[in-house]
Amino acid sequence: MSKPDKKAANQKPGKIVLLPVEQIEPSPFQARTAFDETEIAALAVSILQNGLLQPISVRKTGYHKYQLVAGERRLRACRLAKLERIPAIIQDFDDSETAALGLLENLQRAQLDAFDAARGIREVIRLWNCTQAEAARRLGLSQPALANKLRLLTLTTAQQQLCTAAGLTERHARAVLRLPESRRTAALEKIARDKLSVREADRLVDAMLAAPKDTPGPCRSTVPMVGDVRLFVNTLQHAVDLMTQRGIPAVTSCEQADGFLEYTVRIPTATPAPLPVPNTLPACHEPEMPSGEGSSLGEEDELVRS
Repeated sequence: MSKPDKKAANQKPGKIVLLPVEQIEPSPFQARTAFDETEIAALAVSILQNGLLQPISVRKTGYHKYQLVAGERRLRACRLAKLERIPAIIQDFDDSETAALGLLENLQRAQLDAFDAARGIREVIRLWNCTQAEAARRLGLSQPALANKLRLLTLTTAQQQLCTAAGLTERHARAVLRLPESRRTAALEKIARDKLSVREADRLVDAMLAAPKDTPGPCRSTVPMVGDVRLFVNTLQHAVDLMTQRGIPAVTSCEQADGFLEYTVRIPTATPAPLPVPNTLPACHEPEMPSGEGSSLGEEDELVRS
């Protein structure tokens, strides 16, 4: 076990110090959920041969305790290489700045899963308490590009996992958003199974939208109802439609027996509710990027047809 570094403990923010690896904890705001172990191993070999060329960034959370701000892959590689101490820049960042800097590093340096990126953007919007337009400006994205990324979260968790497992791109996922939630899984499965290109996926969605539905939706012209009952059922169905549009995969069923109409709504409790985005802009300052890490992000600005 490495001995605590008294000099590091007393260093002012912005200084590069050698920190014991065991004193550095991961960032709770890390957007990336999967890491390529082969790449981490290759980076570990490079660090052993050439040293860590760029320090990680941390913030102090207690006496001899630090939390990672940026450099998750480098930290993992250093641990794999069994280094006891590594160079780090101590930053004076709050939660919102820490989350933003970690997200920026992931977006700029390595290919980040589209859904991880969307969740990261949603989190920094919550922490910044700002609008999508303000978040787009501060993240170096166009507002349409940011909005398109956030729309990916309207896919259910299972649909997101299907996209990731099949290696579908962000544009594949965005193509199926034009379909009702109940038809998206079938479209994604066909896209994955037939290895369709983005253009072919768009044509598939166009065909599905143009084709008549084989079965009507629940309680829509399937059960004879008087006017007042139909009004209430339509109101319930409208509420369910709003939930599915917000990414909550609610499922309905409707049956009539013995003079009663039974309308069931199943809402999975494990699906997180989308975070609200306030309409006011806060007076907040932007985090400073460590040297060499600031650059604008290239992103397609194409708006998805709704």
